[in-house]
Amino acid sequence: MEPETLRVAAVQLQSQDDVAQNLAECARLVAVAQSEGAKLVVLPENFAYFGADEARWKLAEPLKGPSGPIQHTLSELARQAGVFLVAGGFPEASQDPQRPFNTALAFAPDGALLSSYRKIHLFDVALQDGTVLAESSGTTPGQSLSTFDIGRFRIGLSICYDLRFPELYRGLVSRGANVLLVPAAFTVHTGKDHWHTLLRARAIESQAYVIAAAQWGKHPRGRTTYGHSLVVDPWGNVIAQASDRVGVVSANLDLEYLAQVRAAVPCLEHRRL
Repeated sequence: MEPETLRVAAVQLQSQDDVAQNLAECARLVAVAQSEGAKLVVLPENFAYFGADEARWKLAEPLKGPSGPIQHTLSELARQAGVFLVAGGFPEASQDPQRPFNTALAFAPDGALLSSYRKIHLFDVALQDGTVLAESSGTTPGQSLSTFDIGRFRIGLSICYDLRFPELYRGLVSRGANVLLVPAAFTVHTGKDHWHTLLRARAIESQAYVIAAAQWGKHPRGRTTYGHSLVVDPWGNVIAQASDRVGVVSANLDLEYLAQVRAAVPCLEHRRL
């Protein structure tokens, strides 16, 4: 039997507060990823809008019923490129109009919505550099884990701040995930010290591939993000990484190699708690 592989791409964006401009950039870079052979393309958190909460509330779309303009665009991008497309975090309407969910959407190559995940852990912090962020003031948290399949690859969804909670990824692995997605908008202050360490740790302890698509550079309201979109293999090696610029990084995921790692150090079988 031929080894099963999957070509993946992480898109690095510098999203602003102009939805049309941001979606046009997504379309351009999804096309680049497709031209490089990617079958799974991951967009970062806040891919469609990176600005004030008040405007974000107005952009919120329900998942049920006719798809809103952001979802329609994503569906068309997946269909036109013939790829699985994961859009890493957008405002999904909730029962509280001023606190939409932060939701990742997964589309199939035919444009159908495969899966969705509402960000569980919300970023409420006061950093040493003076940055104060309270995501929970404008966002409703999710409650459920989510996966979808591409052949024998089972993809587990998460968003940004979730990365600091290993129990979430243990839950995804317990559901069979062998690929973990982390679309993000990590701040420079936290990213420079924690981004690589946390992503490699999640890959090593989960014995899974990790694909992290990130925002990079300057955004409205004084926000600056770290970038360094990357792919980590199940041994913890970074096998692809973005430069300090908007762009795409691609890598091949190999199920045979993943099986070798899990067989060599069978820590997932040795769990006691």
